Amino acid sequence: MKIAVLGFGNVGKQFANLFSEAGHEMIIGLRSIPNQELPYLSTTFKEAAKAADILAIAIPFNACTDVLPELADATKGKIVIDSTNPLNADWSPKLLGQENSASEEIERLLPEAHVIKAFNTIFADVMSEPLKDGQAITAFIAGDNKEAKEKIVSLAKDIGYAPIDTGPLYTARYLESMAHLNIQIAVGQGGGTKAAFVYLQKKNIQASNSRLM
Repeated sequence: MKIAVLGFGNVGKQFANLFSEAGHEMIIGLRSIPNQELPYLSTTFKEAAKAADILAIAIPFNACTDVLPELADATKGKIVIDSTNPLNADWSPKLLGQENSASEEIERLLPEAHVIKAFNTIFADVMSEPLKDGQAITAFIAGDNKEAKEKIVSLAKDIGYAPIDTGPLYTARYLESMAHLNIQIAVGQGGGTKAAFVYLQKKNIQASNSRLM
């Protein structure tokens, strides 16, 4: 698949490397073409969106209202991975309302795209190391379109994560709260950003134990 990563900061670089290593064709979307050469093909946000099968948003949520509306036509029928979290400048949670989320806001900006929440609970510092203490880091994935969500579940497996389908897109509200907690522990409490969620489901543990008997 051809995947466009919108933005090439810490998260964008990690996405590009992971997807490329899994055999996908990469294109980087940028607000303006850089003077220095990038390790991947790069172009404008709009041209990248037109060329790709899947888009991965790797710009801050606060920038989405400026960038995404002009991509509405280019994203019709396409999968858009939302890895953003609503944050203030000091990393504190940006409150969007009890019945809202960054993903639902993005869906309103790209009404004909299939928005899938994924990877927002994973710090950039550990994205390149999907295994944490012998366990695959959990990639929580939410979305309303079943086929689109299955593709992102498969993509998460391709790059080494343990995906879990959390249900419809509105469950992004819970995933963003998990990210806020992760940031509070890492930044507010000084725990550091080398941490990650590993979600162990009891039924899987029981199945593993039964195979060992």
